[in-house]
Parts: sequence; structure tokens; C-alpha cells
Amino acid sequence: MTGLRIVFMGTPEFACPTLRTLIERGENVVAVVTQPDRPKGRGQQTLPPPVKVVAQEHGIPVLQPVKVRLPESIEEIRALEPDLIVVIAFGQILPKALLDIPKHGCINVHASLLPRYRGAAPLNWCIINGETETGVTTMMMDVGLDTGDMLLKSATPIDPDEDTQSLHDRMSQLGAELLAQTLDRLVAGELTPEKQDDALTCYAPMMKKEDGLIDWTRSARDIKNQVRGMTPWPGAFSFLDDKLLKVYKVQTAAGTGTPGEVVAAGRDGIEVACGEGSLVIRELQLEGKKRMAAGDFLAGYKVPAGSLLGKKDSAVGA
Repeated sequence: MTGLRIVFMGTPEFACPTLRTLIERGENVVAVVTQPDRPKGRGQQTLPPPVKVVAQEHGIPVLQPVKVRLPESIEEIRALEPDLIVVIAFGQILPKALLDIPKHGCINVHASLLPRYRGAAPLNWCIINGETETGVTTMMMDVGLDTGDMLLKSATPIDPDEDTQSLHDRMSQLGAELLAQTLDRLVAGELTPEKQDDALTCYAPMMKKEDGLIDWTRSARDIKNQVRGMTPWPGAFSFLDDKLLKVYKVQTAAGTGTPGEVVAAGRDGIEVACGEGSLVIRELQLEGKKRMAAGDFLAGYKVPAGSLLGKKDSAVGA
């Protein structure tokens, strides 16, 4: 326990282990700032952000400003007199007026080994780009996008078959542990901020649904990384018989053929030729059907060799 007055700012599930760690340590979390409740899922039911649920379970006051940069939002946080603001996956840019409030500044937990993968979707992009290692970084926030001085880092290997969901779950725990170490060192006066080298950076922009469209002219390895990096959201997809085909699990193979052509289809999956090598689709979901193993799907849906996967309105099944 540090004895600091802490305001916690975060929104999705990724931020929850860090908030729980602060609570378990007995930290004085005076308020949680999170995004407004929003409609979710098919029913568009208005649901609270995961961080709000955790805060309410522990009786911590919750603020949900539509825009945290508005003067009234800044004043509301200033009135809490925080010694420190902890930020993890909050979802809004913090203005300088807010960053300047706490005497110990604002510490951000970022899901990459900075200065690499600054931006909103570091987990997705490190997998899509075929990285074999990533990690979390705690940093002092400034007005730039993930450009502040680095404090501590913790690295973790990425398994070749791991998708974003599994990496997300591990990294959220790693972030919680690293923040605890950062707080201990802050109080002990043992933190040495380190400037980021801008020449080493790369950007991880927010994912869009269209990023999931598979281009079969790419190599099997690149497409596998795309599928892993897009799972669970926004999801990798192609089209079969003019129907949307979501692709969840794949493995690389050595088949050849026209990119997008089904080389073979059987119990082990649907093998599709790529620009280099081939890809065996192991788990999928065709429009109007459930997510299932490819072998089970083929028991009720014929996909003959020579069928073509590709964009909508292409020569599918020809």
C-alpha cells in the first residue's frame, strides 16, 4: 500500500486486473473514470463498461464523462485531489490540463514494449506482423500518443498459434503486476524515467472490420498471422458461395494452386491455396450458421476441390 490518493482511468476488460490489483493492495482509489455505458451485442442492450462493474462491486465512485477534455470533467477530477492518476485502455486522449493535476503525474500501462506499437491496437498488430515477443510498459503520460518517458517493462513470448484473445488475457495480468512494481518503486524513489527513441517506433492503429478481409494472394504464413491477430475481433473473413465465411483457426500447409482455390476438403479441414503455400481452415462460421470445426461443417455443406474463396461476387464455387 502506497498511501497515495489514486484516480483510476480505464474501460475494457483489459483494465480490470490492474484495478483489482490496486484494490487488493489496499490502495486509496478515490474514483474510477470510465467511458459512458453503451449499447452492445445483437440486442443493443445498454451495458456498463467492465471497469465500472468492478468499481461498483467495491463501492468506488464512478465518473463517466462523454469527453474528459471538457472543463467541467477536468474540474471534477481536480476536486478529487489525486496524488497519482493510473491510466490503462481508457479510450480517450487526456489533455495537458488533466495530466498536470496529480503531483506524481499520470502513469499509463501500455500493452507493448515501447517505443514499438504505440496506438490503440498493439496486441492485434504485433500478432498480424508476426512478432515472436511483446510485453507491457509503464510510462509517464504526456500530450503525445504513447510518447511519454518509459518506467518499467515486462516481456512475454508470443506462441506461434496464439490469438489476440489469449494474448490479451495474459498481458492484462502482466500489466497489473508491472503497475504494482511501478508503484512500489515510485514510493521508494527508485523510478528512473527513460526517453523513448522515436526512430524505433511503429504505430498500431485501431482495427476496422475491413482489415479482416483475407487476400489469398498473400503467403499462408501472413494470412495465418492475420487470422490470429483478428481473433476475436474484428475477425478474419472471406466469402464462399457469396456468403460471409468467418475464419477462426488455421494452420499452414504446403499445397499449391490458384490463390483462394480449395485444394482439398475433409475431416482435418478445408485446404486453400495461397500466394505462397496453403492454409488449412480448422474452425469457421458460414453466414447463418454456428461457429464449428471445419470437419463438422463439411458433414452438412459440400465444398468440392476447385471451389474458390474470395471477395463477394467473385467466381465463388465456379
